[in-house]
Amino acid sequence: MTETRVGPGARSRLGGVDGDLRVEHDARIEADGKVVVSGAARFDGSAEVTGPLECRSLEVDDGTLEVRGDLTVHENVRGRDGAIEVTGALTAGRVDVDRGVRVTGPATAEEFEVGGVLEGGSTLSSPKVSVGGKFRLAGKLTGRTVEAGGAVQLGDVAIESLEVGGAVRVGGGEISRSINVGGKFSAEGTLAFGDLDVGGVAQLRGVATGRRIEVGGIFSADHDLTFESLDIGGLGTIQGNASGDRVEVGGKIDVKGSLALRGKLEVGGAISVGEILSGDRLSVGGSLSARRAVFVGEAEVGGSITTREGLKADRLRLGKRSRATGPLVGNWVEIDAKARVEDVYGGRVEIGKKAEARRVVARDVVLDDGCEVGEVVYTGELRMGRDVTCRRPPQKVDTLPPAPL
Repeated sequence: MTETRVGPGARSRLGGVDGDLRVEHDARIEADGKVVVSGAARFDGSAEVTGPLECRSLEVDDGTLEVRGDLTVHENVRGRDGAIEVTGALTAGRVDVDRGVRVTGPATAEEFEVGGVLEGGSTLSSPKVSVGGKFRLAGKLTGRTVEAGGAVQLGDVAIESLEVGGAVRVGGGEISRSINVGGKFSAEGTLAFGDLDVGGVAQLRGVATGRRIEVGGIFSADHDLTFESLDIGGLGTIQGNASGDRVEVGGKIDVKGSLALRGKLEVGGAISVGEILSGDRLSVGGSLSARRAVFVGEAEVGGSITTREGLKADRLRLGKRSRATGPLVGNWVEIDAKARVEDVYGGRVEIGKKAEARRVVARDVVLDDGCEVGEVVYTGELRMGRDVTCRRPPQKVDTLPPAPL
């Protein structure tokens, strides 16, 4: 096959090239309409093509190739210690460039593998994108997998998985399988996703729907959130409503709307819910506040409870020295020693040593040593320890007044 050469620093006007094209450093090629190379195009050092370039394969060594127009490569692009800048559209097979790729127009390839920086001013479509450094794209990203070692900034996305070592910002869209980020992840718009695993900070600024969410540090959602599981190591904030299977938080979580769970809620520190909190089981080491809280199974709170309408569970236990504002309702309610509560309704209610309750309404009531109760209403059995104070005489009735929940 014949070869056309353009020497160092030369200026040449080309149109159709039969065979291969070899261009040396600092050369400039002006397109006669369009440069079409039937074979391979190789650039040794930096060079410039003013106009569209089409070739079978492209190789850039130790320099930057600037194409002021569209670049079409029917097979592969290789940049050994090189970079490529395209002011138009880029269409290629596999793109493997060491230093960087910058494309102003739409970019399409079977694979992008870039060692340094990948920048796109429009859309990018590729089954696989791998970037060692930074990846920035203004338009929509379509493909399967994206990996980057540094920072990633994307617009709308329609991909399967995203794995980034540093920080990520996406406009919105869908990441159907998984998101794995070592530093910070933020989504500016509506996002649907599979698993979200972030080592540091995660921010969802639009309506979000996902499966498993695991954040090591701080998590925030500015609108409604739907999930299967939510695990937060530190602090969490949800400005809208949230629903899912289970939640586990090491520190504190604040939900402005309602939180509806099908499974367990476990919080090491504190939880605050502006409206209704519901689920199967509850375990809170610190404090709980909500308009109303209802759990099908067990509920245990170590610190304080503040509700306007009450907390209800099948079996409810408050820890030692705990405090409760609002009614407590359960089939079996245990108030530990030195706790202080208001109204308690249950099948069986046990008030611990030196604990205080304003009113107890239950089938069976146990008052331990030294506790103080304002009023007791029961239908079955009443057992009282030593030095128990009842401000009103206990009242046994045939039918209990209804519980508030």
